[in-house]
Amino acid sequence: MAKVTSVLLAAGQGTRMKSDLPKVLHPLCGKPMLAHALEAVRQASTEPPVVIVGHGAGQVQAFVGGAARCVLQEPQLGTGHAVMQAESLLRGEAEVVIVSYADMPLLGPDVFQRLVETQRHNPGPVSLMTVMADDPRGFGRIVRKADGTVEAIVEEVVATPEQAKIRELNVGAYCFSAEWLWDALHRIPQNPRKGEYYLTDTIALAVADGLPVQALVIENFVDAIGINTRVHLAEAEAEMRRRINRAHMLNGVTLIDPASTYIEAGVTIGRDTVIWPNTYLQGATSVGEGCKIGPNTIIRDCTVGDGCEVLAAVMEGAVLENHVDVGPFARLRKGAHLADGVHMGNFGEVKNSYLAPGVKMGHFSYIGDAAIGEETNIGAGTITCNYDGVRKHKTVIGREVFIGSDTMLVAPLTIGDGAHTGAGAVVTRDIPPDTLAVGVPARAIKKLEKRDND
Repeated sequence: MAKVTSVLLAAGQGTRMKSDLPKVLHPLCGKPMLAHALEAVRQASTEPPVVIVGHGAGQVQAFVGGAARCVLQEPQLGTGHAVMQAESLLRGEAEVVIVSYADMPLLGPDVFQRLVETQRHNPGPVSLMTVMADDPRGFGRIVRKADGTVEAIVEEVVATPEQAKIRELNVGAYCFSAEWLWDALHRIPQNPRKGEYYLTDTIALAVADGLPVQALVIENFVDAIGINTRVHLAEAEAEMRRRINRAHMLNGVTLIDPASTYIEAGVTIGRDTVIWPNTYLQGATSVGEGCKIGPNTIIRDCTVGDGCEVLAAVMEGAVLENHVDVGPFARLRKGAHLADGVHMGNFGEVKNSYLAPGVKMGHFSYIGDAAIGEETNIGAGTITCNYDGVRKHKTVIGREVFIGSDTMLVAPLTIGDGAHTGAGAVVTRDIPPDTLAVGVPARAIKKLEKRDND
């Protein structure tokens, strides 16, 4: 099979976005629009993609990292000039070149693969993507020859009244024979009005050479949405959310109300999980099978195991193992790790702490920088006092410990296995195993019977 490379045009300023952020870095379902476009052409290529950068080049290059090769267009003299910047890098690397825009994130890898296949069967040097629509949205019109090949792309501003009625529009995605493209770019005439070189003029060059230009007509106009304003961004966001939610539902996930459920690209959800309204699943989040999530829940960059229930909670950077229940009105911050079967009550907060299997954490409690052993009970209103005003300190609580309601645990502190604290205790010193401590400050008052499993 022929080698395929791709060029994404991402150098434009995007003035209509009215933003200090480069247009292609504006987020769409949790990822910059450039990330969606880059992934689509990458899957359709055999060689690493090239991104043409210009406005905000440093920020764009920093985001791209090693995912693609970046080439600077400076000055920016049009789309044809932009592709020309990749010639020295790509000439001789591949037989086929995909060219598209980074601000068209709804074009998926399947349509690019179909475009490449169209060009493979085209004896001519170029195939382009088109779409049928009643609302032209400023797109160029496709004029066909009698044999069905493309004769010209007529831009809206110069179209005759008859040409303006044409429903077939130029999407702005192309597939070229590489050898022909690199030579043709140097034959593009300079636009006399703007002094720029336009990639669309390659179509006229191919026709003038007597070579056929083919077109792949895509079915869905929504795929061709290009983002130039924040209105367009919102339109694309709505469509991508719809696609993401539909894919999850087809994979066995129940969304009670898809319209009020926000799931970002890249989130994974297991079958038979139910997502209730006003739930947000964001970033690098994975949810297991048979869970109940929401309503009114935000989960960001978290791992949730099988059979968990999370109600009206906010979680970020946390891990829930299997059969954990959280909330309502709970918060899990970065580093929270709740093992199998943990119960976390309402209005609780956990940060940078491990709760071992079977831990029960009562409501109105804060656990920070702590490690808590198996089957321990944390009474309502318990607080780990982990910060002394200068640095954080750790609390270690053993297994089968009973922490009474409203206990203050002043770190650094170790509570031995099987120990108890009385309600309202302020614990400032370590408590030995199987010992009851009460008071302010807490003191050990008696030894407890050892547990049956010791």
